Amino acid sequence: MTELTSLRNIGKEIAKRLKAVGISTAEELFQVGSREAFARIKAYDPKVCLVYLYALEGAILDVEYNQLPADVKQGLK
Repeated sequence: MTELTSLRNIGKEIAKRLKAVGISTAEELFQVGSREAFARIKAYDPKVCLVYLYALEGAILDVEYNQLPADVKQGLK
């Protein structure tokens, strides 16, 4: 099992929120996917912004969230 914080873009705060919604490992994040993980976090904390979704997708793709291609960002919206 791989720690969430070992992934790019996943710091302690995002990891804490992921764990609060039932995602405790990198493998679980990969299985659930960025959209579902974001939906769970948004339901848990409605104040989170779209950057969380980009960070999660970047973690899965191993890309800095601000380096995601425009078409990927648009697809996530």
